[in-house]
Amino acid sequence: MTLSGQAFRVAALYRFARLDTFEALRPPLAAFCCARGIKGTLLLAREGINGTVAGSEAAIAALIGHLESIEGLAGLEIKYSSAAAMPFHRMKVRLKREIVTMGVDNIDPAAGAGTYVAPADWNALISDAGTIVIDTRNAYEVSLGTFKGAVDPATASFREFPAWVEQHRHELEGRKVAMFCTGGIRCEKATAYVKSLGFEDVFHLKGGILKYLEDVPAEQSLWQGECFVFDERVSVSHGLVEGEAELCRACRHPLAAEDRLSLEYATGVSCPHCFDARSEEDRARYAERQRQVELAQVRGDRHIGS
Repeated sequence: MTLSGQAFRVAALYRFARLDTFEALRPPLAAFCCARGIKGTLLLAREGINGTVAGSEAAIAALIGHLESIEGLAGLEIKYSSAAAMPFHRMKVRLKREIVTMGVDNIDPAAGAGTYVAPADWNALISDAGTIVIDTRNAYEVSLGTFKGAVDPATASFREFPAWVEQHRHELEGRKVAMFCTGGIRCEKATAYVKSLGFEDVFHLKGGILKYLEDVPAEQSLWQGECFVFDERVSVSHGLVEGEAELCRACRHPLAAEDRLSLEYATGVSCPHCFDARSEEDRARYAERQRQVELAQVRGDRHIGS
């Protein structure tokens, strides 16, 4: 909890914009965040900014105001949520070649992305028989939840997405192509790539799954399951409340309730997704780490591996 007793404010943000001097933004931005107790990760690249950070409501408001004042960054795409405990261990500002790594040159989402679709209009689009709905996230994220009827490309990383599109482009021809992701950034870049191949009816969910879960009532929702998030909350559900998923501390795969019922699951040691890929020596090492985590909890400390 913050000093005022309120939950931490979490901001997932991005903007595609031409930042020719992005390297120079790193030191002052890191200092700004650290001075206000903000933690999380911000990525800077020539194509823009991306990241998720958490802090007090006042600190996050100050950061957003600061970012919006930087030339090119006005109009950030932001999704707010809350966390009962600080969901990050430290503050990192990193310089990258891309703010979301696709590995394809000359893709410019700022100029050539697909058509935004508001959460309120998303159900109608994806319920249209002429629409193919594609989840642009990775397979481990999709395992926790996705939209009804969505195609899962089963990618291990976003770098694999262009190859999947090339292999399945005949399935996209003559159809509306609707794509979505967690916060909007991956699907925005994905639509720019698909449009570069000559497809015209290309759409993406504005604000991503997070905005949909915030805006669309559960009784009207076509979302099934929980949404994986890249922080210690692990997942969120409708209304952006913290979900029930946990993270395997051995392989970092998100675990639903049924995964934790498996005989291959042991807290901090193994899960059904990594049991066969780890040795007994690995599990012994993870078990000792878990023991240290539990001892730290008894002392009232926070172990970095928890």
